Amino acid sequence: MLESKEPNSDFGLAAVRELVVFLGQTDVTELLVEREGAKLHIKRGTLPSRAAALPEVTPLALSAATLAPLGSTPHIPPITTAPTHTVAPEMAFPKGHIITSPMVGTYYNSPSPKDPPFAQLEDEIAPGDTVGIIEAMKIMNEIESEIAGKVVHIFVKNGQSVEYGQPIMVLEPI
Repeated sequence: MLESKEPNSDFGLAAVRELVVFLGQTDVTELLVEREGAKLHIKRGTLPSRAAALPEVTPLALSAATLAPLGSTPHIPPITTAPTHTVAPEMAFPKGHIITSPMVGTYYNSPSPKDPPFAQLEDEIAPGDTVGIIEAMKIMNEIESEIAGKVVHIFVKNGQSVEYGQPIMVLEPI
């Protein structure tokens, strides 16, 4: 993963960016890599509470100025959160409980193409019911409902890429 095509660079900018994106998709908060006398130390700051309105992890902009000389530990600013997509004012969310994506990945509405969807419009969902799957790095992560409710809107389609904090569906509490 740390292969770099940049000359004279153990930790090229592309490799560092790839590691930062990888860390943004996992629960890992700190990473130290040593290679041939050079060290790379990446530490992620804490994320705000999930009560914030639809936060999303944004790609970290790195420049050559943020990298320290080889042999020293470079300082890379922590990943921050900010919305990367906006909802047009005229497109209001339906009222109810919004289930959001807990990670970046691909959303699937059923365990396999042959199986029926976990949740469709007008379905009643109980707390703990699986409403979808998000595949991230070849790992299938089930998304469960936190409340009992009726599905009133589905924002994403089967096989669609989703981002952290992106709305998946709205449940009308029962």
